[in-house]
Amino acid sequence: MIALIDYDAGNIKSVEKAVEKLGYRQILTKDAETILNCDKIILPGVGAFGDAMKRLRDQELVSVIKKAVKEKIPFLGICLGLQLLFEDSEESAGVEGIGILKGHIRRIPAGEYRKIPHMGWNSLTLRNNGRLFRGIDENAFVYFVHSYYLDADDKTIVKAVTDYNTEIDASVEQENVFACQFHPEKSGAVGLRILKNFLEL
Repeated sequence: MIALIDYDAGNIKSVEKAVEKLGYRQILTKDAETILNCDKIILPGVGAFGDAMKRLRDQELVSVIKKAVKEKIPFLGICLGLQLLFEDSEESAGVEGIGILKGHIRRIPAGEYRKIPHMGWNSLTLRNNGRLFRGIDENAFVYFVHSYYLDADDKTIVKAVTDYNTEIDASVEQENVFACQFHPEKSGAVGLRILKNFLEL
């Protein structure tokens, strides 16, 4: 069973549908015991960093996430779910993230031809043999929707980058923790393969 953590964030339905399409049973839940008894956990979502952290704290889900990671349950953060795993974000000054991974979420700088938010398809440069990217070609295209990006402290955990006015750490992996800034559930066959790689761990 796959747990999708329910913290009232946007865009969770598309992740549910993608998991079902791949043939896996999933449950959208905020119940700690249910989450911790699942085989894999996904933290999806779109929204503001500060609001999301408040909801996670109010629903006592931060400690559940930390316990799941400590217990080595495979864990995947998607989009906002990636950002929340890190220490802080320029979007919400003074708000601490979950802090499982070290790094900072920064606003994408303005560029001459590239509007913010970064919305659309962009290619990935693969690095450091990420397990999510087994069978994925170099420069494969995936779908992004974001105004803030990850700048990871430890670049060895970065498994894919993309360029949009700056180099963006697009996916990370550290032990049982995986995260993607892009939306695999909206990235066609490539994205489904990335999700499948996670679900088959």
